Amino acid sequence: MSLIRQSRAFIVVGVLQLLVDWSVFVALSAIGVDAVPANLCGRVAGAMLGFWLNGRYTFASQDDGARLGWARFWKFLAVWIPATFLSTWLIVLVEHHLGLQLAWLAKPLVEGGLAVLTFLAGRYLIYR
Repeated sequence: MSLIRQSRAFIVVGVLQLLVDWSVFVALSAIGVDAVPANLCGRVAGAMLGFWLNGRYTFASQDDGARLGWARFWKFLAVWIPATFLSTWLIVLVEHHLGLQLAWLAKPLVEGGLAVLTFLAGRYLIYR
C-alpha cells in the first residue's frame, strides 16, 4: 500500500471520526455531563467508526481485503486506551484552566496531534 494513499484515506476517515467524536463531546458536555465521561463517550463513538473504516478502506489489502477482526481490535485497543487517557487529561486540563468552550475548541487540536501517532500505529502495528 502506498503511504500517500493511506495517508489521504486516513485523513478522510479521521475527519469523519473527529466530527462524530467532537459532536458527542460537545453535545454531552453542553447538557451538563462532566468533561471526562463526555470525552470518553465521544472517543468511543469515533473509535468504533474509525476502526471499521480504517480496517475496511484505509489499510485494506488488495489481496486480502479488509483488515479487521478480533486480533486487530485488541491491538487497536492497546493504542486507543493510552491515547484516550492522554486526550481526556488534556481536555480536562483545558476545561479546568480555560473553561468548557475553549475545551470544545481545543478538542480538534488534541485529536489532530494524536492522529499522527495513531496513523503510525495503524500502519505499522494494528492493521499490518
